[in-house]
This record gives sequence, structure tokens and C-alpha cells, in this order.
Amino acid sequence: MFISKYLFLHILIFSELLILDTCRSFSFSDTFDLPIDIYVENSFNSDIINNEFIITFNHLYKSSTRYNFIKASFAQAGINDESWSILQRINEANKYPSDFDVIHFVNLSIPLEWFVKTVRNHRKIKNITPQRKIIRTLKFVNISETNHNQRFSQSSFDNINYSDTRRRLLRTIPRQISNVLQADKLWNLGITGTGVKVAVFDTGLSLNHKHFKKIKERTNWTNEKTLDDGLGHGTFVAGVIASSRECLGFAPDAELHIFRVFTNKQVSYTSWFLDAFNYAILKKINILNLSIGGPDFMDTPFVDKVWELTANNVIMVSAIGNDGPLYGTLNNPADQMDVIGVGGIDFDDQIARFSSRGMTTWELPQGYGRVKPDIVTYGAYVRGSNINGGCRVLSGTSVASPVVAGAITLVMSGVLHMGDLINPASMKQALIHSAHRIPNAPIFEQGAGKLDLVRAYHILRYYKPQASLYPNYIDFTECPYMWPYCSQPLYHGAVPIIVNVTILNGMGVTGFINKRPQWHPYSGFNGHYLDVAISYTDILWPWSGWIALHLSVSSFASDWEGIVRGHISLTVESSAENVENNNSTLTSELILPIKVKIIPTPPRNKRILWDQFHNLRYPPGYFPRDDLRIKYDPLDWNADHIHTNFREMYQHLRSNGYYLEVLGQPFICFDAKQYGALLIVDPEEEFFPEEIEKLGKDYFENGLSLIIFADWYNVEVMQKVKFFDENTRQWWLPVTGGANIPALNDLLVHWNVTLENFIVIHRDLNNQGLEISNENNKERKKKTEQAAILGMHRNLSNRKIGRFSIYGDSNCLDQAHQQKDCFWMLDALLQFATTGQVPTFIEKEKQSDTMMQSHIENFIVHNFQLSRTQPIKPKRLKENQLYKYSKVIDQSSKFVPIQKCIKIVYEKQQMLNISSDEKLPKSPKLLLSANIDDADDDDDSDKLVESSFMKKIFSKDDRHRLDNRMKHDKSMNNDWPDSKMAQIFNGNNGIQQKQRSSNTSDVNYQFYSIMIISIFVSIFLFKKLILKRRFPSFIHLRHFR
Repeated sequence: MFISKYLFLHILIFSELLILDTCRSFSFSDTFDLPIDIYVENSFNSDIINNEFIITFNHLYKSSTRYNFIKASFAQAGINDESWSILQRINEANKYPSDFDVIHFVNLSIPLEWFVKTVRNHRKIKNITPQRKIIRTLKFVNISETNHNQRFSQSSFDNINYSDTRRRLLRTIPRQISNVLQADKLWNLGITGTGVKVAVFDTGLSLNHKHFKKIKERTNWTNEKTLDDGLGHGTFVAGVIASSRECLGFAPDAELHIFRVFTNKQVSYTSWFLDAFNYAILKKINILNLSIGGPDFMDTPFVDKVWELTANNVIMVSAIGNDGPLYGTLNNPADQMDVIGVGGIDFDDQIARFSSRGMTTWELPQGYGRVKPDIVTYGAYVRGSNINGGCRVLSGTSVASPVVAGAITLVMSGVLHMGDLINPASMKQALIHSAHRIPNAPIFEQGAGKLDLVRAYHILRYYKPQASLYPNYIDFTECPYMWPYCSQPLYHGAVPIIVNVTILNGMGVTGFINKRPQWHPYSGFNGHYLDVAISYTDILWPWSGWIALHLSVSSFASDWEGIVRGHISLTVESSAENVENNNSTLTSELILPIKVKIIPTPPRNKRILWDQFHNLRYPPGYFPRDDLRIKYDPLDWNADHIHTNFREMYQHLRSNGYYLEVLGQPFICFDAKQYGALLIVDPEEEFFPEEIEKLGKDYFENGLSLIIFADWYNVEVMQKVKFFDENTRQWWLPVTGGANIPALNDLLVHWNVTLENFIVIHRDLNNQGLEISNENNKERKKKTEQAAILGMHRNLSNRKIGRFSIYGDSNCLDQAHQQKDCFWMLDALLQFATTGQVPTFIEKEKQSDTMMQSHIENFIVHNFQLSRTQPIKPKRLKENQLYKYSKVIDQSSKFVPIQKCIKIVYEKQQMLNISSDEKLPKSPKLLLSANIDDADDDDDSDKLVESSFMKKIFSKDDRHRLDNRMKHDKSMNNDWPDSKMAQIFNGNNGIQQKQRSSNTSDVNYQFYSIMIISIFVSIFLFKKLILKRRFPSFIHLRHFR
């Protein structure tokens, strides 16, 4: 309940009550033309379309067959033919079989839930889901601003004009991104993207753009009759991948397949993407770049189709989003295991502030998120192709994504001879294992680290089919990389810590874990003190799976402190799809080293339990923002977890010596005697009667203290903040307010506390709920209301009873759109809850019980003519659909049976006699057909990739000098390199500005190439043998063998 905005706290006095009045303070042809502090932000919204549904089928069928299936299923549901129609989709995929149709209803009179259930019963129909409209808004945003409220933006980056006359520091012109990542080292080997089909899903591309050599195909999937790019974003993305002049891309000889999936108004539909994805599979696309994303990971047709894409060997690269530095802001599909999720860094190799952070939130509330992004690369001040020629500079993860897509296009073209060995899993494995760690950046910010194009190519050249783990070790002592795992030691009695590890299966699209994984504690490293429970996916598909660990401390270590080590072992099996004998099975033996710190169990007053079970969010339902002022970000989608949007609060409490544990189950599933306080923040879920009863018992009998941070709730405001799609006349009503105040009032029955629209003790505050209600009235004035915003209670007659505190606003704890934190107040409430000591600043405000009681009664009588015993509780919205997303109530608003508490079964310990560091298993590395010298990893960026041919011809020193010579002789202009030196080693795969017209010219080219190589070899040998005479001649001659 956002008290300081609209709603008010009515607290009835019993025993000693403390009331505190407080208020929160509240187009570019040259790179010089671009303001240096601007980046492009993709604002992504997804709305449900009224009366339109996507019906997906189990297989691909012709249109007539699909029609018959739909007609049969609708007849079974009692729907006549006149009430529905199949929407025609005019695009390239229309002439091919499809696995979905879009249905429009004139009037759907039957209950929606029953209709969906009936249609799904048809054996050929896989699912039925609402059609969604996707709106992306490209905006320029000030990079230096850390708060969304203070950012300035424009709807289109092509129509931007700045006339800033202030003096400012001149910056270096942004560098060629292909040069920074050393793509030229592969170009010099004749690797230029030839033979790779790369798809760009964006805003289109002009056919006659001078930067592109091989635009193989352009397709339009929108309702606009054009293939060209009207915004410039698609042109820029394609340029980063494959531009051949001025602002060079990575793979200029790659085949570009342009998919126009966004209109000039930046609108798309799920069905457009589904058709385009099907066509990409049909065209056997190798790499697909998707520089868009959104928070809706439950758009089932879209997510399923992405899985199908990667299962068909399409390597998908996607941006993780521009919602950083807030945690829990990953976008879909970049958060999927089978997709390469890309974050952004600047040219100082620091994580860009705008880059979204992990963890994934699919698994909440009962689980824990996975590690994302997978990798990061340059996404700030990157040069790319402009819509009308020339170059421009943009920033954002939608820029970093095509950087990776272009890099892997280039790398893939150098290993095409390896066939299906190169797949979505093996490519991700190469990127992860070749990445360079960024210092002082947590794993949920950088993933595996910074892209290393050259080393990734080197790994793929010698790749052997195998499975691997990501991350490939767990170390709770390695900070800051392993944050948040390293931020709090383990101790006996705590809620088990969950660690999710992704399994990448490069052996085949489908695999499985053979036998149950085992926990091997090390006897010499106190491994027996750690209990481990393991759960895992039954089938690895597509190309990936997961293994989840529940870590807990044995009772034998309740008073022990030290480091524990061990490892998990597992075996992954997969059909041998990439070898000649398809009947064979490939196997990977994997280990996951684990290292954790254990401490004695902290005292009760230092242990805080965080309620995660009662937090609901988008997706799937419309749960509105907690801060009514933030109109451009209307959804509460950051999961409300201590490691996402409450991260700073968590770090603050940890620095003050508190230990936080997360409860993902109902209140009946924890022992109140272990905790000093239960922290309930911004709950949207209902409370089971069993929970209400237990919480009262825990408070009055077990001494558990309760701290609640509520938020706003008002039916009128909820009706004002609903979504309206003017194109489809679709209203999307909020499921609840900022918090579920009616449910909280049910919970607070033990304390006679009511949250309501009623003023008791007051301070004048802006009524922002009223501002929203009257937002159409331009003549309205800001109105202040009197609001009680904080209440505290303790029982002086029984010190064993817990303490109770409630505050009407959670925004000051929530990092999303936070103006000013109230951590100081949380400290005071925790001090009061765990010790009973009233903080000094509150003591000054305290009045006697008699004076307070008199004050309230007089206030009520004189201002409202009401008795204090007549509180008016807010009522639940009649047409709300909370039941669709609730774990507590059903469609009739009745309580479902309360779920049973999860009982964790720990693995039997398979002890290993390891007691010295020398015997410790190392973090697993990829198995390669040739060894890569790890000692030279840091120098890879300074060396030419050494092909086997060059190793045979030249010594290491000669190759190094040749590398420098080739760099010196490169063309100094910005066009694609065309030096004779590069052509020597490019051979038939190199870049040639003019096509040779006959086989004779090919022979001549090879002859001259051999002659020039011979001359260079002779010069080098003569120089070393005759002039220097430092070494015997046989040392040099052996290179010819």
C-alpha cells in the first residue's frame, strides 16, 4: 500500500503503539555528430489481442488439413462455423506447410477456460494461446543517468537534433569493432564468412545499400508493403555482421537473409515471428540474430518455436536487454539455455551500465535462477552502417548481439568442413571456454566473460563432440565473481542454497543423464559436513539441460567453521549424430568441483526470513508497478527477490551482520524458533488460512517478529492503470494493486490492524493515486492527503511475544525506480523486531498510550464522525483474475488444498580420500583433438592465428614478423582489405574484388602465389643462413618436412 501516494494505514491501539510520521524525499554520417553519452534503448511491450488465438499443431500440415482439425475441435466445443475465421497470412511461408494458425472470433460466448481445455483435447492440436502484439520503442537514453526517471528519450533515433553549445571533453573516435576483436587475423587466413547463412530479424534492409555484397534474400513478414528499412536499426545490425566497407563488419562474404519482422511503427505480432522462424528452418539458416527481447518468457508459441529453431541446428544469438544495472532484468529469448545470451561492455572492458543482469526468474519462487548472460562483448559506441550510407555509432545490447553474431559467422566459415560438429551447443561451448574473465564483475553480469573471437576459432578447429557444464565449478569463496553465492556462508539449519548449472550437450540435439549423479566429498577437506541433494532434467533437449543442487550443512557442523570441498560426478549420453555409425552412443564423464565456506549457526536475532512464496509478477499476469509515477514501465517483472531488485537491500543487511534466507514455500514450512523476524515485502498472493493461523501462533507463542512493507491498493486506481490497445480494443485489467491489501488484512487479523483508505495519524503527502484517477483533467492541482504510514507494536506484559512493524510503502527498499532508500528505517525496524529496543529517533516521537488513544479518538470524531471500531476494509476487485496465477485460490476464489512442504532427500556420500591441493580435480576443460597452450592465452590477442600450413613453412619468429608486415601493408582506407599480402594466404577462399572468369586464371593465380611464397622463403633463409649465421641450417630446414 503506497501510503505516501494514495492509501492510508489505520491502526487500532492495543498495548503499546508507536506511530512515526515520515516521508520519503522524493542520422549520422560521421561519428563526431553523435553525443557521446547516448545509447539506444529498446523498450519492449507485449499485449494480448482480443478475440485472436494461436492454435499450434503437433506437426506441419497443409492449410486444408489444419482447417479440418480446427473445425472438428470447435464442433466438439459447440462453436458454429459463423463465429470464427482463420486469419490469412500473406508472406513467403504461406505456400509451405505450417504448424499453427491464427483464429479470430466474432463473438466467443462460451467460457474461455472451458473452450481452451476442449480444443486441447484434439489429438493433433498441441496448444492454444492468445495472439500477442509486440511493440518495440527505440529510444536514445543518456548513459550517465542511473535512474530511469531522469533519462531523456526520443521515439526515433533517425530524427534527432542536438544543439548543445557547452564545452565538453573531446573523445576518441570509436574504433572499428572488427579490428578490436581481431577479425583481420582470420581474414588473413581466407576466412571471411563464405558459405554461412546468417539471418537478421529486424526492421529490414535496402537492397542497394553500398555496404553489403551478398544480400541473398529479403522477406517481409509485416503488414506493410515494403522490404526496406525505414528506421535504420536493421541496417545497423546487418552492417555490424557483414558490412564490406567504411564501418567494416565481421563476415562480408556471408549470405545475408533479411527478415523484416517489425514495421516502421516498431510493431510486430507473435504470429509474424512464428512464420518467419518456420521459414528460417526451411532455408537452413546457420545463424540467427535477434536484437530484441522482452520479459515475457511465458509466451508459449514463441518459446516453443525458439526451441524448434535450435533443435534444427540454427544458432540463435539474442540481446539480454538494456535494463541494467538492475538485477533480474533478463529478456527472452536470451534467457533460454539453448540461446546465446549477449550482454554489453564498453571499450574499457567494463560492464556497461545499461546491460541487463541475471539471474533468470523462470524458476522462482520455489527454485533459483540460472546464470545469464552467457557472454559479453562490446556494445557501447560501436560503429555500424547508416540507413542512407556512411556510418553511425550506437550503443546497447542490441548492438552487442550482432557483434557476437558476426563473430561466430566468421568463425563458423572457417570450420564449415566439420559439418554438424558445429551446432548451437558446441558454438556456445567454444565461446564460453575461450572467453576472458572481466575483473571485479559478478557472474550474473558477465557470464563466462568477454568474447575472444580468435581463441574461439582455435577451440572449434580441434573440437571433439562432448558435453560440458556452465558454470563448470562452484566456489562460494570466490568474490566478486561468484556473487551472490559468495556473499553469505553456509550454516546448519538454513534454508538450503540452490545452485542451477546448465548442461551443454555438443554430442547431439537430444541426450540424457545416465545413472544418478553422485556427490563425492573429500575426506581431507571436511566434505562430509556438506549435504547435497540433486535434481536434474530427464532429457537434454535441445542441446541443453540442467542440474540443480540443494546445499545444506550437516548437524555435525553446527559449531564448526572452515572450508568444505568435493565434487559432483555425472555421465551424459547422446546418440552419435555426428559420426558415420549412427547406432553408436557418445558419452561424456563430467565433474563439478564444489567449494563452500561453513560457519557456526548465527544467533536467532541475526537470522531474517524473506517471504518469496507470496510474491507474484509479470509474466504471466498483469501485476502493475509499485511506483505509480513510472508510467513507461507499467509491469512488476523483476521477481521481487533479494538477489534481483532487492539486491541493494540484501547487501546492506549483510554488511550489518544479518543473514537472509529465502522461503519459497507457505508459512507452514519453516521453524519460527530459528528466526528473529519474518520479512514480508509487497505481497501479491493470497494467504492460506493455515498460514494465518500458524503465523499468529509463531508470533504469540514462539516469539517470531513480523515486519511488513506493503504498497498501494485501490480499485479506482487499478481501473485507471489498465492497458488499452486502441488497435484491438483490448483492455488488460490489473490482477491486484501494488500489493494485495485485502489479503494482507486477512493476515493481520491477529493484530487488529487494517490497511485502508482512512486517515488516522497523519502527515501531508501528495496523493498520486488521485493524480492518476484525474489524469485527464488538465486543470487539476496536486492535492495533499493526511496519511499514517508506519506502525509498531510490542507487548510490555510478555517479553516472549514477538514484535510487529508495518510500513505502507515498499518502493524505498525496491531498487527498481528507487529515488531514495529507507534502509535506515529497515535497520530500526529490525532492531526493534529482534531486540525489542525502540530506536532513538522513534523514541522522540513516542507518546503515552492514553495520549495516543485520545488523539486518535478525537481525530476520528471531529473529522469523520466515525467510531474507530468501524474500519472500512478495501474490497477485492470483482472482475479480477488472480486465480489464474495464484497458488492459493481457485476460480471461485475458494482456497485450494495447501501444498505439502518439500522434503529434500540428500544424496548418499561417496567419500574420496583427497587431502592435498595437488590431488584436487581441476575445473573441467573442453576435450580437443590438439592441445592449446594455456600459458599463451594472455598473448593470443597479439599473435596471428597459426595455420598448419604456416607452421610448416615459417618459424615462430618468421611468422611473427610476417604478421607485423601484413598489418603494415594493409590498405589504410576503411574498405575491405585488398592487399597482395593478404591474397597470398587467402587462396581460393580469400576475398577478391573481381571474380576470375576461367579455370586458367585460377591456375595462374595459384602459380603466382606459390612463386611469391617461394621468394619470401628464400629471402628469409638467406637472411638467417648467410647474414646472421646464429643457428645450424638443419634447424630451419626441418620446417619443410
